[in-house]
Amino acid sequence: MNLGQTHAKGYAAVLGMEKYAAANVPTELYELVKLRASILNGCSFCTDMHSHDAMEAGISTAKLFAVAAYNDSPLFSDAERAALRLTDEVTRLDPATGVSDEVWEAAAEEFSEEEIGNLIFAIATINVWNRIAITTRIEPPVR
Repeated sequence: MNLGQTHAKGYAAVLGMEKYAAANVPTELYELVKLRASILNGCSFCTDMHSHDAMEAGISTAKLFAVAAYNDSPLFSDAERAALRLTDEVTRLDPATGVSDEVWEAAAEEFSEEEIGNLIFAIATINVWNRIAITTRIEPPVR
């Protein structure tokens, strides 16, 4: 099923979220967040797309490979780690607590309230895309 064709209005609404988030989160951070959430969700299409988008944005392959283990990598700033931890917890919400105070406070040390809100929209948007791609079984292109 191609939801862009069969459900154009719904697809356009998600595209609107995408445009908002892309315009309000710095490109490198946005690409890292999209890649991390796609990895966590097991979305092969989005992982492939966002790996390539990140390389086109100038992010090194070493840093992209390190997204899987960002906590231990010296390639990430404290702000990037805070955003990636927030991505982890928003993507895999704890049923009892949602996002932990520890992760929220670390994000608040690195980002303004407006920036955190924009990150939440970015994380929510890639999670919507992941669910669409996985559910409709979109496959990455053969490269």
